[in-house]
Amino acid sequence: MANVKYRKLGEEDTKDPQTRDDEEERDSERTLSGNSQKPYSWCNMALKVTTVLVALVIIGAVIIPYVVPAPLHAQCTINWEFPSLNCSGVSNKLVSQIKKWTTDDNCPGGAGEKCLYTLKTVTAAELQATHETPVKHYVDDLTFNFMPNGKMCDVKGFSTSETWYAVLDSGTNYCNLHNLITGSGLNETTGFVEKTSDDVCTQYSSADCEKY
Repeated sequence: MANVKYRKLGEEDTKDPQTRDDEEERDSERTLSGNSQKPYSWCNMALKVTTVLVALVIIGAVIIPYVVPAPLHAQCTINWEFPSLNCSGVSNKLVSQIKKWTTDDNCPGGAGEKCLYTLKTVTAAELQATHETPVKHYVDDLTFNFMPNGKMCDVKGFSTSETWYAVLDSGTNYCNLHNLITGSGLNETTGFVEKTSDDVCTQYSSADCEKY
């Protein structure tokens, strides 16, 4: 609100017009300065906070992998070797096991997580599926890539959480893949080899696949 000056009735204004104009201009500048100071301060604060957050994210992305060797997002990569099976045989067993564990019948009362798998697509080179946890209903995406190696088959499995903020998973993404391998009996085939580590598989070392 503009400053308003009053004078007594009959009081003469002894100031010349130029002086009055100068005073009114100064009053107007002070009013505008007072109105704009608060938003300017908030903008400065928001910019500083944003700068700090960006710096922390960059530092975390650069330093954390060296301090804690693990994926930055809950996920797992596993490589398998099946010397006694071709890729078609491996794929068929995985598809069959996924279909057996489509419902939650194998997880009574939320016990274990060997259930709620859904087959998405399957080709000679790739199988895609999802797994839903029976209690909290988190969904993970699974991919199996089949690589023929003569009469043998090499397979790369990958599981990742659809929850964007998930960092730790108690080994769930490892168990998503491993449970299908053991459930289908592929781990009992001659010469079977499984390769993974904490570097590429979240909480692999502490995974409990009877629970997850």
